[in-house]
Amino acid sequence: MNDFLTIAGKNYASRLLAGTGKYRDFAQTRTAIEASGAQIVTVAIRRTNLGQNPDEPNLLEFLPPERFTILPNTAGCFTADEAVRTLRLARELLDGAPLVKLEVLGEAKSLYPNMPETLKAADILVREGFQVMVYCADDPIQAKMLEELGCAAIMPLASLIGSGMGILNPWNLALIIERIGVPVIVDAGVGTASDATIAMELGCDGVLMNTAIAHAKDPVRMAGAMKKAVESGREAWLAGRMPKKNYLADPSSPLTGLIGS
Repeated sequence: MNDFLTIAGKNYASRLLAGTGKYRDFAQTRTAIEASGAQIVTVAIRRTNLGQNPDEPNLLEFLPPERFTILPNTAGCFTADEAVRTLRLARELLDGAPLVKLEVLGEAKSLYPNMPETLKAADILVREGFQVMVYCADDPIQAKMLEELGCAAIMPLASLIGSGMGILNPWNLALIIERIGVPVIVDAGVGTASDATIAMELGCDGVLMNTAIAHAKDPVRMAGAMKKAVESGREAWLAGRMPKKNYLADPSSPLTGLIGS
């Protein structure tokens, strides 16, 4: 069955997107990404060398663009102007590749998104021809506004970046999924495989994670677990779960014909 994640007109077999930060070194990054099966990998332009520092190791030597879709992000940006400048630089470094991840943070402590600045930056970037995947609050109204601006994917947080708290508000995510026509990808807060499965069972189109893999005791094994979790959750959502029933048992085996009955 062909069940692709389609973003900005391109099909991806994997619905797991992986970050490249916080690993021991680029070699571990590559091994974990390969174990995850991810085809889209995010890169913090302000923190990772993609060639702007010629005397330092280049991530693209370990994760070549011919094999992976490199998704530059604006981690560490706190204003729309910072984010726009960063992604203009990324486009130059990646030979004009238009697909980007926008995140504009509100404060350094929580890394919660600054939604007014995010909306401002998204408007500018879309008008400049970028294909914008956007990190945002789990607010269905603002998520719809971002879609209407022309964003290619909406990426609400499940909980705070790096917290590992999992999905704290499944009802808001469900509202966003119901109302948004472009892919909805959970971004931030996933801590373990069950969190990823729940996100997919809710109907999310994908899950993006970094810390949950990179800070696991065994990042490579966790990457493999996350791959299976996303696939399992997607299969369960496509299959359609049984309805929940309150105080009404329905035995799997028939009661008729039992001995003594």
